[in-house]
This record gives sequence, C-alpha cells and structure tokens, in this order.
Amino acid sequence: MEKKEIIIDIIDNLRPFLINDGGDIEFVKYENNIVYIKMIGACANCHMLDLTIKEGIEAAIKSEVPEVKEVINIS
Repeated sequence: MEKKEIIIDIIDNLRPFLINDGGDIEFVKYENNIVYIKMIGACANCHMLDLTIKEGIEAAIKSEVPEVKEVINIS
C-alpha cells in the first residue's frame, strides 16, 4: 500500500470521531513528507484544533508513516 493510501485510511478511521463533534476532515494532499488536510465544520473553528491536529491526527499518521514530518491544516 502506498503512503498516501495509508494516510487516507488513517484519516478515514478518525473521521467518525470528528463527525461526532460536529466537524469533519478532508485529505488535501501528501507532498514532501507533509500531509495537508482541511478541517471542516465545528472542527475548523475549535479552540482545540492545534491540539487535535498535533496530538491526534499527526500522531496517528506518524505512528504508521514515520516519514511524515508534519500535518498542516489548510483553512
């Protein structure tokens, strides 16, 4: 499985938790070992957004794809 496919799988597995909180996540692209995402709905304006991305999404992706340097939210 390609790294991009693994990343999309991880994001898809995290989506139900975000949807449950009134938000969502969209995979944008994987380029130069950086994952670009777009947080939508309640997640886009949440005061916990940075923590959610770093401690949740980025940590989950890095555990499966260690080459990933960072996850960046494109608003």
